[in-house]
Amino acid sequence: MAAPRPYPNALIWLLLSAVIIGLDQWSKAWVLSSLPEFQPVVVIDGFWNWYRTYNTGAAFSFLSDAGGWQKHFFTVLAIAISGLMAWWLRATARGNWKAAVPYALIIGGAIGNVIDRQVHGHVVDFIQWYVGEHVWPSFNIADSAIVVGAIGIALFGLFDGKSAKKADNANPKP
Repeated sequence: MAAPRPYPNALIWLLLSAVIIGLDQWSKAWVLSSLPEFQPVVVIDGFWNWYRTYNTGAAFSFLSDAGGWQKHFFTVLAIAISGLMAWWLRATARGNWKAAVPYALIIGGAIGNVIDRQVHGHVVDFIQWYVGEHVWPSFNIADSAIVVGAIGIALFGLFDGKSAKKADNANPKP
């Protein structure tokens, strides 16, 4: 027998996903209309550039030279993960923001990058951090949302798991 779904559930947090998608697509439209390709525009000298580039792969250009099939693979993967996260939101209480916010961030970021893959055939990246000769791969708002969401899942899951374990140890069952 399945556990009952909480009411109200956390699907309202999909509005945060929509905000992430909107910000991501707005920023990429600005980048495509305003920034030169492959030329750094200094924001903070020695640390941060706007740097318009494209990624046909996944994080850190993983599979970027795979011949084209990766566009479909990463699209299907992002939609499947987003669907799973939405399912989890449906089973999460609305007030449980520690679970809901990370899911919503990942959904928004994943769908933002799916839109790029479908519209442009690649993901538009434009934020570049560096120190000296050490350059971090360029990224975008969608990527940032995915990373923050994943860190949130890991941190809140770790700390909530420890608190639940402490509570169980403090109140042993007979």
